[in-house]
Order: sequence, then C-alpha cells, then structure tokens
Amino acid sequence: MLKFALAGNPNSGKTTLFNSLTGSTAHVGNWPGVTVDKREGVYKKLSSPVAIVDLPGIYSLSPYTPEEVISRNFILDEKPDCVINIVDATNLERNLYLTTQIMEIDVPVVIALNMMDVVKKSGDKLDAKKLEEKIGVPVVEISALKDEGVQELMERAYAASQSRREGATVLASSPLAHVIDDVRIALKGKGVENPLFHAVKLTEGDEIEVKDHPAEMEMVEEFKKQFSDDVFEGDFEAMVADARYKYISANFSTAFVRSQKKEELTKSDKADRVLTHRVWGIPIFLLILFAVFHLTFSGDLLYLNTIVGWFNGGAGFAFDVDVGSDVLNGLIAIFFTADGISTPGAILFNLMGFITDWIGTGISAGLEAAGAAEWALGLVNDGVWGGISGVLSFVPQILFLFLCISILEDSGYMARVAFILDRAFRKFGLSGRAFIPMIMGFGCSVPAAVNTRTLADDRERIMTNRVIPFFTCGAKAPILAAVCGAIAAQFTTMDAGLMVFLLYVFGMAMAVIMVAFMRQTTMRGEVAPFIMELPAYHAPRFGNLMAHVWDKLKHYIKKAFTIILVSCIVIWFLQSFSWDWHMVDADESILRDIGSFFAWIFTPLGFGLQLENAWIFAVAAVTGLIAKENVIATFFIIAKSLGGFAGVDEASADGIEEVIFLIDQTGIGWQGLIAYTVFNMLTIPCFAAAATVRAELPKGKFKWTVVFWLGTSYVTSCVVYVVLSWWWTVFIFAAALALVIAYFVLRNKGKINISFKRKNKTA
Repeated sequence: MLKFALAGNPNSGKTTLFNSLTGSTAHVGNWPGVTVDKREGVYKKLSSPVAIVDLPGIYSLSPYTPEEVISRNFILDEKPDCVINIVDATNLERNLYLTTQIMEIDVPVVIALNMMDVVKKSGDKLDAKKLEEKIGVPVVEISALKDEGVQELMERAYAASQSRREGATVLASSPLAHVIDDVRIALKGKGVENPLFHAVKLTEGDEIEVKDHPAEMEMVEEFKKQFSDDVFEGDFEAMVADARYKYISANFSTAFVRSQKKEELTKSDKADRVLTHRVWGIPIFLLILFAVFHLTFSGDLLYLNTIVGWFNGGAGFAFDVDVGSDVLNGLIAIFFTADGISTPGAILFNLMGFITDWIGTGISAGLEAAGAAEWALGLVNDGVWGGISGVLSFVPQILFLFLCISILEDSGYMARVAFILDRAFRKFGLSGRAFIPMIMGFGCSVPAAVNTRTLADDRERIMTNRVIPFFTCGAKAPILAAVCGAIAAQFTTMDAGLMVFLLYVFGMAMAVIMVAFMRQTTMRGEVAPFIMELPAYHAPRFGNLMAHVWDKLKHYIKKAFTIILVSCIVIWFLQSFSWDWHMVDADESILRDIGSFFAWIFTPLGFGLQLENAWIFAVAAVTGLIAKENVIATFFIIAKSLGGFAGVDEASADGIEEVIFLIDQTGIGWQGLIAYTVFNMLTIPCFAAAATVRAELPKGKFKWTVVFWLGTSYVTSCVVYVVLSWWWTVFIFAAALALVIAYFVLRNKGKINISFKRKNKTA
C-alpha cells in the first residue's frame, strides 16, 4: 500500500484535510518511543487504497521540538511515497519556508494550497499554475473545510508518487551554495541518502548533523572563516533563513496578488477587535465559558423559569404533568422538570438516564424470572449495571460539553484565548502557549499532558503538567454535576449550572496561583517567548466535530467496560461481604471497615470522622484515584446497597438522587460537599493521566508531582471547608497570603536574600 505523509504548519488546515481524507478509518496512537500523537488512516477513493499519515504541525525541519524531529525522521527514514505539503494560502510566504526545506529531500512532493476559498472571498488572487512553474512541484488549490479540490489533490499526489524525485534547493544562488554543494558531494560519495538535505542542515550547524557527520562539519567550519566580517558574523543558520525568505519573496510570492481594498477590515479582524480586546477579552471568554456550562448542566434553560418566577410571585412555570402512562410521563420529564425547560445537556442526560433505567429494569426482571441467586442479583443489578449505568448516564451530557469546546477550537476562537491569556499568564510565569494543553484538560488530561511536548522550556513543561488536572476533565464533570445538583436541591436555590461553572473557574484560578507559587520557589526562571499565528474565523465542519465527539465516546466506552467495570465488581464485592465471607449489609461490610480505617484523614476537609457514616465519602475519594468515573459509580453502588431506592422509582435516579440519599445517610453539610468536590478536582488524576504525566516529566520529577497534587488538594480543600464553615477565617487566610506575597515581592527586589536551593536547573 502506498503511504502519503501530510506535512504543514500549525493552523494550516492539516488536521481538517486528514479527517476529510480518512474519515472513519482514522486512528490515533503514539510515535515509537514518544507520547506525541500519531494519526493514521486510509484513503479509498483512488484505484488502490493509500495510507495517510498526519505528521505533527511544524514550522521547520530543524530539531528544536519533538514534533520537528518526528516529522523530519519520518520523511527521511520511513520514505513515504509522497509528501503532501499543506500551505495556508492566506499566509503564503511563512508557510512556504517549510516547503523549501521539504523540497531538499529526495521525495515526491505535492503542495496543497488550502483556504483558497478565503483568498478568493477577500478579493486576493493566487495563480496556482504560476506558482507551480516557479516552484517545480505540483500545486493544487483546495479548501479542506469545504472538501473542495481534495480528489484532484490525491490524484496528482498518486501520479507524483509513481516517479522518483531528486531534491532541489532555493539556496543555489546564495553565498553558501559553494559549501553546500561541496558537502553534498562528500556525503553522496559516502552513500548518504538525501545528501542535499543533510548538506544544508550541516551548513546550518544542525546539532544532529554535526554529531552524525563530524568530518564534513570541518569543511563548513573552514568555509565559515570567510564570513567573519559578514553582517551575520558567520551565523550560517541565520544566513540560510534569510536566503530562503528572500528567494520566496522574489520568486514565489509574485504568484500572489493582494486586493487593493486592504484598508477594509476583514470579518475576522472586526471580530478580533472585540474578542481579543485588552480589557474585555478575558471577561468575554468567561462569559462564553459560562454559556457552555449553562447549556450543559443547568436544568432551567436561559433561567426562563427563574425570571418568570420573579414576575409571578415565585410561581414560575408548572410542569407537573401526568398523562397516565409511566413511559409518556418519563419522556415528558426529559424535556420539562420542576426547574423549568431543560437545557440541551440536561435533555441528553435525562434521556440517557431513562434508557439506562429501562435497561436496568429489564435486566433485573430477566434475572428474577430465571431464578438467579441473591448474590448474582446483587452483583449484576447493584454492582455491574448499577455502577456502569451511573457513569453512562452522564456520557451524552459530557459529550455535549466536548462538542461545545470543539466548536470553539475549530472556529479559531481558542487560539485567540491563548493569545489574550498570554498577557495574564506571563505575569504569573507561563506563556500563552501553555494554555493550549491546559484547555485540552477540559476534555481529558491524557492528550493534554501529551501536548506539553510543544513547550520549549523544561520548567514550563513541568509546571503545566502539574496543573493540567486542575482544568476539570470530562471524567470529573459528573462529580460536579451530581454534587452541585444535590446542593441546589437540599441547601440553596442557586442554579446547579452556575455552581459547576464557578468550580471550573476555581480550578483554573488554582492553576494560575500554583504556577505563580512554583515560579517564585522551585521553578524560577525567564518565561519563554510565545509566537503564534491566529487563523481566520470559520464555521466548524460537522464531520470534524463528530470525529472529535466519536473519539471521546470511544474513550468513555472503553473505560466503562474495562477499568470501571472491574472497579465496580471489586467495590460491590467489598461492600457486600464481611471478613468471614458472608453476605451482609454495606454498613457491616469489608468496605466499611477499610473506609473507616482512613476516614480520619479527611476530617479537616469536612468529610471525615464528623460524619455518621464517614467511610462512604472516604471510599469514593480513594476509588476515584483509579478513575474519576469511579466516584459516581461508587455512589450508585453504595446508595443501592443501603436501600437508597426502597419504595422509590429508580427511573428518577440521576446521580443527584444518590448524593441526596448519601447526605441523609452521613449528615454531610454543603461545606463538606464543596470541599469534597475541590479535593477530587485537584488531587491525583486517574492512573492513565498520571502515567502519561510521568512519561512527560524529567527523571525524578514525578514523585514530587504526586506530592504536589496530594498536598495542593488536601490543603486547598481544608481551607475551603474552614472558610465556608466559619466565614470570618477568610481574614486569617487573607493575612497569611498577604505575608507570603510581601515576602516574594521583597525578595525579588533584593531586600531578602533567602532562596530555595536547587540541585539542578529544573528542580
């Protein structure tokens, strides 16, 4: 099977093209030896199928980042049959810099001029035929977003792959042409493949080439002496970069003609005047984020019931409808509740809960009809299905959250958020680039940790990995939804969606605070510069959005029927049997004894020995360390085993009901529930995320990262519980914080010389 590689700059539309080409055949893994995503798929619309490999987004083939090394090594070592170079036609010169490097490799190349629809709409002109004549490789106009020109692109790539191509360079007329050619001849004489590419890189002083070809490097060093008085002072890397851009500008850019109406701002420019405003940019982002969480978690759409209630003496809407059919009443309750008209996220949650309860009822009836033993009924109903259904009930709601975030990402808005947050983050010791993996943490901490590979500074990479779990992932969202829903029902009239949003913002704030603390203690150093190009706004493509959602769904289903299934069985077994292996009630079980043994640890956090059944929340917190979905699963299993639904229609159970029942069983207050949620938000993430972070950190840093997670979650939850229980203690903590800030301010001004000793630069 032929193999084509997709190479291009970040935000050039490469991933959109990959999704368009591969569709359902795409799958994601890791590159050998590293944890950077490897995406592969198959294109099936040619005479024979073609394997498509999506290389990481890069700006050059220099070994500055793992992504650049991966892309470079793949093209050189794996020898793809063709490289499809995706070029953002709206930023031609900058994108063609990578093109000039790829062209130096002995591999067939086809250029895909992407976003040509945007170029034409703006009134600009780009002559693809003229560019093809100048550049010497096939050039095809496409719009990956609209799926235009893709078939022609693949046909020309297929044709190009049928013949060999020898590398060519735009540096042939530069002052370095002589030494490049001498080194190329020497490397070719030694049988080195792609001699031109290696010769250019060796001339630049590329660290990999210098190590691999020391003899040829002596030729470069001898030649360099001729340039001691040059404006570049013998910096051949700078000379090569300058020569590339000059050649691109003089020869390739002539194919691009800008419209004369450039005084007129584009729609993206007009939107950016508002969305990236120095003052209003961050508040607008928080408002958009609030809207996302409201539509996902609130039970009162646009607060219509609340608003009408204000004008009608608190009456609001009345949705207590009884049509005489349990099924119809259940369906009506999906869209309308006592809180009002359900939001899209609540509708999906209610619908999934209706389905899982219907399935659960059928399973239970089938087992009883078959005369199953008591232990089998308990294992399947309370253990296996009881725990898994609790997790599955939240899946559509969380997928809706993923969908909303994917829309913000694919539209180009999240790139703007990284830009506007760079100003704020830089004051606390991070660049805006770190926000990109952080915001991915809202989906899952695993790919978010992997994405920290794009951060150039070791300190920034360590700090970002440590605070990524503070950006609440989809697995933690059900905890927030259930606990906040129970608090809203039992203790306050505050909207559950608003509480969830505030907790999400609290997690983000804690990330910034802890980064600032690390920058002032163990991670002192300069903040790495942040340069990124903002893509034009565009409507997300439905197929791409569905691909994102499908990836998340597969992840949830896999966890539900592997890790969570095993966990549910173990939890059910421990809460159903005593130490002498007899079936007992949960309050006499092995699980109760184990939970009671370490419940005292959580007493300062509000969910320890002060509770009547202290073991319940302690056990759920510990099982959550394996997978955060286990917290809700544990709630479901324990609630059922304690008779939480005796005489109650289980169709009404939605996670909130379980927490309310456990509130009655333990006597926990809303302060303890908030502290419990904060602990789960900030503590060690799931085992999979922890293992990924370990792979991303330098040797010896993971153990301190675990200490950081445990210490931060414990202390923060304790402070939250104390402040919420005794409001006046906020002044004590504020005074302590002021003293800490004053210390660091004075130290930075040189008035305090005490400093933290470090064994190495990244301690």
